[in-house]
Amino acid sequence: MTSRREPRLADAAEIAAEQGLTAARISGLYTERAENAIGVPFPEIADKRGRARLWDHADVTEWFAHRTPARLKEHTPPSRDPEELLNAADASRFLGYRNPNQVTTYVRDHPDYFPAPDVVEELGTAENPYRRQQWRVQTLLDWKANRPGRGRRAGTKAAPPLPDVPADGDPDELLGASQAAALLGYKSVGSFSSSLSQGNLPLLQTTDGVAENAGRQNGRRRWTRRRILEQAAQRSPK
Repeated sequence: MTSRREPRLADAAEIAAEQGLTAARISGLYTERAENAIGVPFPEIADKRGRARLWDHADVTEWFAHRTPARLKEHTPPSRDPEELLNAADASRFLGYRNPNQVTTYVRDHPDYFPAPDVVEELGTAENPYRRQQWRVQTLLDWKANRPGRGRRAGTKAAPPLPDVPADGDPDELLGASQAAALLGYKSVGSFSSSLSQGNLPLLQTTDGVAENAGRQNGRRRWTRRRILEQAAQRSPK
């Protein structure tokens, strides 16, 4: 006999982080569930942790999917600061997806398809940890223009080629993602970043510094050439 699945429970703070809202707004959606705009009540509380309300994560995800407007056939992302950070739900809406969890699905189920997040925040508590992943607007625009399987449309800008990086340079020189991708044999920064986020490059989980006084590159991770080459020696050419 097949047992009923144990639902994944999420509190208002976790749901808010995924959907780009506030915890108070999630609580308000529950309180106002009889008057919401789509005619489908916000899910009932599944349990409680102390005074915190908990919902079935799958039920809430489905509710938001129906609440979000359908994807535009020829969606053009709105104009925003290229360095602005968007969480998964906002990134999905920015890209025109009907389902606000589309980006989360890409990252979870198709790690080599969607770019790795630019920023990952560890949130919650020791008992209930969760992560908020964020992408820069420019990262999303670059992916949209060159996403795999769709072909580049006329007028879109091609992604710049990876730089030519010598392996015999200063071993302590700090290199960025595009240089690391080139040394490791990847075809693009996106594929390198996806592999890194999936834990396939364990030596690069530790960074040796961040970019400073580098304009739009400020705060981005840097690794020594030595560390990158050590990682290259542990993996097959890609």
